[in-house]
Amino acid sequence: MSTTEFPKSEIVQLDKMVSYQPGSIVSRIMIKKPTGNLSLFAFDKGQSLSEHTAPFDAIIQVLEGKAEVIIGGKSNQLSAGDTIIMPANIPHAVNATEPFKMLLTMVKE
Repeated sequence: MSTTEFPKSEIVQLDKMVSYQPGSIVSRIMIKKPTGNLSLFAFDKGQSLSEHTAPFDAIIQVLEGKAEVIIGGKSNQLSAGDTIIMPANIPHAVNATEPFKMLLTMVKE
């Protein structure tokens, strides 16, 4: 993940802060703290994060495009403007059904 510092006290357009790369997933960390992280992702169509678990809740906010988010075996179809919470310790996966960008918020205890 890129660790380029994000501007503070400035208006930013999140969908413009990360770019697509053919056949890849691009990520950029906005904030990284002991209590949680905010990261931007740009997935090319067909790219995915395989099923895994995390010890804390994570929230996906789709900025543009469409994705399938599978949580505990249940498929969820998300589009721009949609948000979903992936609960801690539940298997989840993300599949880009078309190029899409998301903000991922991880909330640590």
